Amino acid sequence: MTFSHPLIIVVAVLVTAGAVAGYVVLQRRRAAALRASGFAALTGGSRRQAVRRHLPYALLLAALPILLVGLARPEAEVAVPRVSGTVLLAFDASNSMTAADVSPTRLAAAQAAAAAFVEEQPDTVDVGVLAFGEQALLTQAPTDDHDAAIAAINRVTAGGGTSLGQAILVGLGTITGKPVTLPDEGAAPADLGYWPSATIVVFSDGEQTGGPDAVAAAEMAAAAGVRIQAVGVGTARGGTVEVDGFQLTTALDEALLTTVAQTTGGTYLPAGDAAVLTDSTKAIDLRLTTEKEPVELTAPFAGGALLLLTLGALLGIRWHGRIV
Repeated sequence: MTFSHPLIIVVAVLVTAGAVAGYVVLQRRRAAALRASGFAALTGGSRRQAVRRHLPYALLLAALPILLVGLARPEAEVAVPRVSGTVLLAFDASNSMTAADVSPTRLAAAQAAAAAFVEEQPDTVDVGVLAFGEQALLTQAPTDDHDAAIAAINRVTAGGGTSLGQAILVGLGTITGKPVTLPDEGAAPADLGYWPSATIVVFSDGEQTGGPDAVAAAEMAAAAGVRIQAVGVGTARGGTVEVDGFQLTTALDEALLTTVAQTTGGTYLPAGDAAVLTDSTKAIDLRLTTEKEPVELTAPFAGGALLLLTLGALLGIRWHGRIV
């Protein structure tokens, strides 16, 4: 506990000590006066009588230092739970995301749901955006400017293949601040540190066409404390997309997305239509952390002092017919 005006604490000690000493001297003089007047019997009495005689004044005296300490404006650090940290939204921007089995398209529906998700986040959550096809590109570094994040979401366009593993590696590089690659076969993975307040949210149909092993990348994320939440965009019946003049069939592949999410302790959320997709983003589990914040305790001290003053005054009036 700290005090904005610590000198008042010294004053509180001196004033309280003076008040207690004055009360003791007053009671001794009262007892001496009663004995000198031949009323020595009134100075004693039972324990109950002693309590009735002294308790109201003891409560009034106890309120004095509490009130003075409150004037010193005490502060304490209290652990306040809050949603905070870094959320990286990773969008599958491959050709298959132009399929219309989720209206209007998989990508457009994912963008709308993600924008709604960002709008609901407090400013304690930094949001970044990356788009991935065969490669992955960070289009917005994590920021508390959520309007900038939404603008980056709306700029994502589709084209090319899909590398979920590359998206995870670029996401880890963004979170840790250094390039991340899979280790060579037989080599130990690099130490990325521990980042438990970071989450990667992947919006994808799960169709992997190449690139680094997504599960191995997820294992690196798990070792770094980064959780991956996967949102499956598409349907099992699938749809068709046109690529270079050819009609190709594409369908949601939930197996890879589920494995990646579960490897990091995250969850897989299926979203077969636009409404479900929007609802699924509300179920994204972000990290709840605690942050110490200074809380001024003047009001509790003042409330405690007022309570003691009130009790002392009421007992004094009831037992003695006066407050002091």
